[in-house]
Amino acid sequence: MNDFNRKVEGASARVGKTINDAAERLEKEIPEFINYLNNEVVPAVRSHSTKALRVASQKLAEFADYMEQHPTK
Repeated sequence: MNDFNRKVEGASARVGKTINDAAERLEKEIPEFINYLNNEVVPAVRSHSTKALRVASQKLAEFADYMEQHPTK
């Protein structure tokens, strides 16, 4: 039974160390990730969203013109 307890304690210690290491790495990398999102992703999304809105606006204007030219009876 003592051998089993030692194995469980050893496994528990390894899992705890792995979790601690992962948490420390996350704490270091999260600020870099946030900077990447703010500096790269957000501007790209805004740019593409603006372009998409302009295209949608143009298509809606064209559709409105079409509807005016082809009234329903």
